[in-house]
Amino acid sequence: MNVRRTTFKSAPEADGKDALADRNIESQSAFQRLISLERKRSERSGKPFILMLVDLGDQPPSAKTAAVLSNVASALCVNTRDTDTTGWYEENRVVGLMFTELGSEDHTKPLTTIANRVTNTLRENLPSEQFDQVRIWFHVFPEDWNNGGAERAGNLKLYPDVINRTDSRRYYHAVKRVMDIGGSLAAMTFLAPVFIAVAIAVKGTSKGPVLFRQQRVGQFGHPFTFLKFRSMYVGNDSRAHEDYVKQLIAGKAEKQPSNGNGKAVYKLTKDSRVTTIGAFLRKTSLDELPQFFNVLIGEMSLVGPRPPLPYEVKAYDVWHRSRLLEAKPGITGLWQVSGRSRVTFDEMVRLDLRYAREWSPWTDIKILMRTPVAVLLGEGAH
Repeated sequence: MNVRRTTFKSAPEADGKDALADRNIESQSAFQRLISLERKRSERSGKPFILMLVDLGDQPPSAKTAAVLSNVASALCVNTRDTDTTGWYEENRVVGLMFTELGSEDHTKPLTTIANRVTNTLRENLPSEQFDQVRIWFHVFPEDWNNGGAERAGNLKLYPDVINRTDSRRYYHAVKRVMDIGGSLAAMTFLAPVFIAVAIAVKGTSKGPVLFRQQRVGQFGHPFTFLKFRSMYVGNDSRAHEDYVKQLIAGKAEKQPSNGNGKAVYKLTKDSRVTTIGAFLRKTSLDELPQFFNVLIGEMSLVGPRPPLPYEVKAYDVWHRSRLLEAKPGITGLWQVSGRSRVTFDEMVRLDLRYAREWSPWTDIKILMRTPVAVLLGEGAH
């Protein structure tokens, strides 16, 4: 890796800010925006980048630690390639350096090279007592979600825009949580007779438990137990569904004939695993009712993207992953009321991202109001 090397010289304290500006050290807002843009560029190009973060460990924020980190930023800025970017990830607390255009799927070699170069640069330009306090973290994008499970999706250091958007909506999120608790309690109380009737029907028509429990992937990649009324025979083989989902995500799946109004859908419609009563429950969405418990305990929301299965996440393209980070999964959502099973997977993801980025409590209310009509029409439900 070719690098431009220049000997670092400390600037006079009175001219510190001017020196930093001359070395193009980005402000926190500018640097975080550049991370977001580079992430989107990487999603399209497939070229990875590395985000390196430097802090002083457990040292409390102070003028002294800010000065040390300013020296770190300056040293890094003048000892890296022109295509790399140095800036404040957190103003006066964490310095960031973004290495772009790596052009390699094997991150081990560039990581080792960068780590050695950065360590040598800091050792040369910082007093030993300051160098000993420095902690360095490396974050590679795209992340390897297939190594260690979908839980790896929780590395939000690469998504400062998501963090900032979430922080700016704290009040709205509190309102949303109140709506979720109140709505789920009201639904379970009002629909209690339906819960009982469906449970009896499921138990009386096929062997097995009333509830179907399945691991799904929630927001930030956190797994949770997803509840439904059982609509399939016990001990079935999921390989046919897994194969179809992989084709769907890859854009190669063909639409299947629908039993409703005749329009084809992107879903397995003739599934031998489904029981007779199960087909009715799916068509009317009654199998989804137990998810109000998931909402009540905070694993899901009334409105949001549908939570995927782990094998779905493994088949995701890089940009698909944002749907797991932007919003908590929901019982209903923009996809369900706009094009349930009738749009491609990519279009579904775009609807999920549109919902997450334009979301407000009023948006949830409008989707909830449209949901009963979508359920009654049975559009795309199988």
